[in-house]
Amino acid sequence: MANDVLENLEGLRLQLCTQAAEAEELGSLPGNTADILRKTGLVRMLQPRLHGGLETDPWDFFDAVILAAESCSATGWVAGVLGSHPWQMALMPESVQHDVWAADPDTWIASPFSPFGKARRVEGGYLLSGRWAFSSGTDHCEWAWLGATVVDAEGNRVGADGTLHMLLPRSDYTIIDGSWNAVGLRGSGSKDVTVTGAFVPIERVIAEQKVVSGVAAREAGRSENLFRMPWSAIFPNAITASIIGMCRGALAASFDYQRDRVDEAGRLVREDKFLLAQLSECCSEVESARAQMMANVHRMWDIVDSGKEVPFEIRAAARCDQVRGSRRAVEALDRLYSHSGGNALRSDRPMQRFWRDAHAGLNHAINVYSGPYQAYALTRMGAVVPPNLRHDI
Repeated sequence: MANDVLENLEGLRLQLCTQAAEAEELGSLPGNTADILRKTGLVRMLQPRLHGGLETDPWDFFDAVILAAESCSATGWVAGVLGSHPWQMALMPESVQHDVWAADPDTWIASPFSPFGKARRVEGGYLLSGRWAFSSGTDHCEWAWLGATVVDAEGNRVGADGTLHMLLPRSDYTIIDGSWNAVGLRGSGSKDVTVTGAFVPIERVIAEQKVVSGVAAREAGRSENLFRMPWSAIFPNAITASIIGMCRGALAASFDYQRDRVDEAGRLVREDKFLLAQLSECCSEVESARAQMMANVHRMWDIVDSGKEVPFEIRAAARCDQVRGSRRAVEALDRLYSHSGGNALRSDRPMQRFWRDAHAGLNHAINVYSGPYQAYALTRMGAVVPPNLRHDI
């Protein structure tokens, strides 16, 4: 099944490349691009089989995201973000999964999980209000995961629940057109969404820390390796996979561009030994980021497959590598770009879009390096890692 998705993406590579400029102009994936992505099956790769998903191994999903992003940054980004959401849906009650996917297994779920909402406890659930930025691919979704904290009637935070993830149907939230205007990933359509006093039943609410810690998987009775993998092995790597794909796409465009490029002295740049060395080193850096990410995923999978839980120190090391992998790939792209000449800046060159999009991806909160780096260093020292550094590991 995973091979089918990869073959589908390979066959559609040219079409996705062609539509990348249109997505950027629209500020969202064109409807045709979303349809193409649905047909590949990529977003269903981590979805439970019971609800029409493919339930593939996570490394196959990441490779598919990389391949999509190589062709079109926005498509790969949306695929990575939306494709990770079915994994979390598998931790919800069967009745909720049925509500989302019974009519159409290709129903997509947006986000974000950032706790920008305020939820007030009422009988049977919560009343939710708020505004959330960065809802990638939201135009093509029928549900959304939205992060919130619990407040009292005066709006003061109460309780010790931490961030809650709340699942809402499209009828309960509003997409703000014109709210996505960014220098990179313009085609991702990462618009703002708002909610005003929507009732969210308790069965559509899950605590973030239960998801991150693995408690949610145990409470849901999931026995499959895929759904017992740490959260930090799924969502963060989906973001990094899309960035690696963008950098791969930029490299491919660069090799195509540099092949017959002539410098200001009239010499073929492919005869420049220094440039060739730089290109090769940049390729190696990007592939190293992928290899390290995949090695960590396989390591954690083996632990889960043995019936054990992945220790915090291994999760911390993998999150450190994930963040570093994103940065390593983009740093390589920056070096590549600095040796590409003025023509690489032209808007009709795909390199400049990959470059802008990769930098936009690097600014996602999951790539903020301070927390994961500190947590990993403290684990290596055998020191206590404070709760604020553990929350997304």
